[in-house]
This record gives sequence, structure tokens and C-alpha cells, in this order.
Amino acid sequence: MTATAPAPSTARARATAVLPRLALVLAALLAILFAAASPATAHAALTASDPQDGAVVATAPAQVTLSFSEQVAMGDDSIRVLDPQGKRVDTGELRDMCSGNTIRYGSALHAGLPDGTYTVAWQAVSADSHPISGAFTFSIGAPSATDVTLPTAQAGGGPVGIAYGIARYAAYAGFTVLVGGAAFILLCWRRGAAERPLQQLVVRAWVALTAATLAMLVLRAPYTGSGNFSDVFDLDGLRAVLETKTGASLVSRLLLLGAAALFVAVLFGVYAGRVADDGPVEAGKAEKTEGTEETETPDDTSDLTFGLAIGGAVVAGGIAATWALSEHASTGIQPGIAMPADILHLMAVATWLGGLAALLIALHKVPGIERAAVRRFSRVAFVSVLVLAVTGIYQSWRQLGSWSALTGTDYGRLLLLKVGLVTVLLGIAYVSRKWTARLADGPAAAAGQPSDDVSRETAPGDFSEVSEASGPSDVSRETEPVTVPADPERAAQLARQRAARESAREKRVRDADPDRAGLRRSVLAEAAVAVILLAVTTVLTSTEPGRTVEQETTSGSTATAVPNRAVKITLPFDTGGPNGKGSVRLELDPGRVGANTLHLWSDSGDGTPLDLPEVKVAFTLPAKDIGPLPVLPDRAAPGHWTASGVQLPLAGEWRIDVTVRTSDIDQTTVQKTVKIG
Repeated sequence: MTATAPAPSTARARATAVLPRLALVLAALLAILFAAASPATAHAALTASDPQDGAVVATAPAQVTLSFSEQVAMGDDSIRVLDPQGKRVDTGELRDMCSGNTIRYGSALHAGLPDGTYTVAWQAVSADSHPISGAFTFSIGAPSATDVTLPTAQAGGGPVGIAYGIARYAAYAGFTVLVGGAAFILLCWRRGAAERPLQQLVVRAWVALTAATLAMLVLRAPYTGSGNFSDVFDLDGLRAVLETKTGASLVSRLLLLGAAALFVAVLFGVYAGRVADDGPVEAGKAEKTEGTEETETPDDTSDLTFGLAIGGAVVAGGIAATWALSEHASTGIQPGIAMPADILHLMAVATWLGGLAALLIALHKVPGIERAAVRRFSRVAFVSVLVLAVTGIYQSWRQLGSWSALTGTDYGRLLLLKVGLVTVLLGIAYVSRKWTARLADGPAAAAGQPSDDVSRETAPGDFSEVSEASGPSDVSRETEPVTVPADPERAAQLARQRAARESAREKRVRDADPDRAGLRRSVLAEAAVAVILLAVTTVLTSTEPGRTVEQETTSGSTATAVPNRAVKITLPFDTGGPNGKGSVRLELDPGRVGANTLHLWSDSGDGTPLDLPEVKVAFTLPAKDIGPLPVLPDRAAPGHWTASGVQLPLAGEWRIDVTVRTSDIDQTTVQKTVKIG
């Protein structure tokens, strides 16, 4: 009995018309995410400096030191100190002062520096491969005018940063589709190895990942250095990159992609040939009939499938390890656990989302995909989601460290967005699972008969099965002997007509099953959300973890005492009244137990001295219930107060409260904790 495919319904036509709009929306969202991700926020943070930002010291320091939240890579030119005229006054020799968990680097200064304001500009590469930079000023004697302008551009920004970020996105997307597409073929639909659309999908993913990795390798030097595209041709810079952890990871990825190319060649060569020969067995071996269980029929491809699965898993795990060894997982706490967890997380993401892309292509381009293949992917996706949940919870705890970081940091908020997208994706997947169940329980399956999707087991060019969707006239037209005309233009025209008829026939066959059309739409929605999820995940890898942000905040609220060096802090204030904004700079010399001399300067918002009606200072040691110990400094000059003989009886973390009054009624108290040794 010949069945004619029904005409597309109005709802289906509307759904088709919506697809271009959906693509535009996805492109806009991705553009927003790209813009938000550049320049990348680094994962190491400057936690302290000596002198501190804005400090005024009585005598010229012998060196400038910088402390970081985690290990960084710095060179001799990483710390530069400039005088008010912009002349470099450091020796250019980097001092490694790291000890235990303390990450500190310094640069010596020339002796006899005159009074004035000096600028410190620094640049480094954090342990998870992201460039960081910054600048601040300090003054000797008193602040002065300076010709040096603090840099506003961040390391890793600009056109080079955008290009490097695009390459990062392309690398993640290529890895996801490459691994997921191959896994879909081997685990869910072996006959897909012989299907041209899936072959193109996987090969293009390999090309994208390879090209993106090469781009990241050549852009690495300008990305972490000058930010100029011309440095791409700097061989010394490339040599320096190859000596870093990130460079070694990128080279390793390229070598593993060579092995992946061999895997793809075998998958779509020898393996596809064997699967094509065993096609009817493969197509019907897992169909479920009413009242029976799924059965697996042995075939000639089992050993090769097992070998390809093991080899592919090893290569995919190695490629995933190139990210784990050079980014988030390699730094911070528990790297020995974090790196394997990160590899599993990446593999699960690729298997789920890449397999989803392969399923979408198969449903759209290959009407003959078996129902059993869809059910297998449903089970594979379920296992992938379980792995994602376990590894994701661990990674979230490791990168956040506290509940407050979940809502109080950019990393936490992005993580909440990612969890929300995963929840939406799981909801759509549940709908897809219902469509899959309807496929499994359809009339063809219930009768134990092969469905129209199974009947498409013919050699290329054989259109005998078209009767299920086209009628006898179409069959006779497609199976007539084709006479190639002598005119090349006429031959090309006939070829285009045959291709158009074949495309229209495949579309009729594809749209004839409403359950299959519903599944295809739900999988398309899954893929759309998955694209956004992958983009958010890539942004997340370029965002400073919440644990580091909170550590930076904590370190920023506590000034570390330096032996034989005065404690210097700067506190901004706002009393809320007219001219109520400014800052106070406090210096406690020598900053240790016993008698100390206090200097306090007040500056307005534009940096000029601000003569306040009243200033009060109090010292409190909460751990010993000492204080507050009040100090009333004497006015030495406009905007400058001093007090001598300030006694601090015990060592510990003292809280300094500074109360400033800018008018008869406008007053505020600001505070900071300092360590007194």
C-alpha cells in the first residue's frame, strides 16, 4: 500500500519561518557574550603592594614589591617604576621573593630619588594562562604633578584580545562537536559513519579545533604582551610562549589532533565501509517489538567499534587535559582532584552537547535514522548529565568557596546563569524524551514492522523506497534510465533538477512523520540553548573565580605590616554633604608594638589638600578586647595632622577608625584593619 506524504501543516510552516529569526536572536546573544568576555578577567589578583597605592612615604624606598593571590609568571620588564617626568627609575631586575604560600615579586629602585609622585606599572601572566596588569602611584615626601598617565587598557584586551577570545570559543565548540559527533556515531548510530552530513559535521569540527589552536598559539605572545598583531611574527616571542605551560599545552593539543585525524580517517573509511556492508543488520538489530526486550545482534564491526571507542576516548581525554593542565583546574586548591574532574566535565559536555548537534543534523538531513538510535542517545545523554552534575558541583565549590560569592561576584552570577540554562535544557530534553517515546510506541514499532526510517537501507542512487512518500509516478520518474545530453549546460541543468527532486523527496519523507517532526523541533530548541550554554561556559573560564575575589577583598581590607617600614593606608570617605567626598592617608611609623608617630593627610576628590574641621582616630584590638584607644592628632598644616607617642601595647590585627567631619552636621567614620608586629 502506497502512502502519500501529507502537505506541511500551517504550524509547521510557521515553525520553518521562525528558524531564521531564531538564528538572528542566537547571533545577537552570542555577540553580547563575546563583548562581555573581552577583555578577560584574570584569575590571579594583586593583594598588596609596598608602597601602597596612594601612599606618601617620608624617604625613598629601596624597592617596590607586589603580592598576588596565586602564582604568576613575571620577567625583568614586568615591573616598571617611572618618575614624575616619565623616566624609568627601577633597575630592571626582577626579584623573586616568594616563600611558601606568599607570592611576592619586587624590583629595586635607584638610590637618591627626589621627592614627587611615582608611577608603578606592572604586567604578569597568572597560573591559569590569563594575562593581568595594573598601575598605581605613590609619593616621596609629598605628592607632585606627574606627566605619566595611568594605563586604562587591560592586558589581554584590544583587537588581539578579541581575536584570541574568538579562537577560544571556536576551540571549545570544535572540541564539543568533534567528540560528541564521534561518540554519537559509535555509541548510538553506527550506520551514521557512512552518512555524508555526519561526516561533514565531524570533519569540520576537527578543522575548526585545529585552526583555533594554531591561532591561539601564534596570538599568545601579543595577547600576553604588547597587544600588537605585528608581534605574531616575533620568533623570540613564539619561542618564549613554547616554554610556558600554556604553550606546551597548545603544542600537545596539536599533536593529539594529528592522532584525532587518523581516528577520523578510520571512522569514515574502513569503519564506514564495514557498516555499509552490514547496514540491514545494524538497522534492525535494536528495534523493539511489543512485549519484547531490546536485543543486540553480533556483527562484524563490534571489535572495530570497541577499538575505535577506546582509542577515541584516550585521544579525547588527552585533548581535554590540555585545558585542565593550563587553566582553572591547574591552580588553586586540590589541583590533583580538580584536573581529573575537569577532564570528565569537558568530556561529558562534549558527549551531551556535541551528540545533540549530531542528532539534530541526522534528524534534519537523514530521514532514515533509526528509532533505536534516538533512544540510545537519550540514555547516553542521561549518563552525561549525571557526570556533569557531580563534577559541576565540585568545581563550583572549589571556585566559589562561600555562599556569598554565589551572588556577590561575577563568577557566581555567571554560574547561576549557567545553572538556569542547564535547567531549561533539561526541561526541553524531557519534552524530547516524550517525543522519543512516541516514536518507540508508534504503529510501525508496535506491529513489529520496519518503519519508513528503517526502509531507507539502499545504495546511493536507489530510490525504490520513495513510494512511501511520493507515489508510483515519482518512483518511475526517478528510476528511468538517465541519458546524459551532449550539451554540458543541459547536463548541468538536469543534474540540478535531479538534486532538487531528491532534496524535495527527502523533505517529504522527513516531514511525513509528525512525531519525528516534533522531535526535530524539540532537539533544535535544545541545540539553541546549548549554543548559549557553551558560550556562557567559555565566558566563565575567563572570569575571576569567586574564591579569588573574596581573597582579594579580604587582603585589601587588611594592611600587612612590613618590618622596619611604616604602615600606610588610604581610606576614601563620603560624609554626604557639600564637598563631603575625599580620602584620608594615614601613616603609622614604625608600625609596631610600642610608641609610634601618626601622620594623617586629607585630600579632596581632585587630589588637593582638604582642611577638615575635625579629625579623630581610634585604635581597637578586637581579639584582646583592647580599645578603642582614642587619638586626637594636632593640625600641622592645611590638610595635615600629626600625633606622637601613639602607644600600641600588643601585636595583632588592630582596627583603625578615622572619623572625619566636613561641616557642623556632616560626619562619617571609615575603618581599616592593619597587622602590627
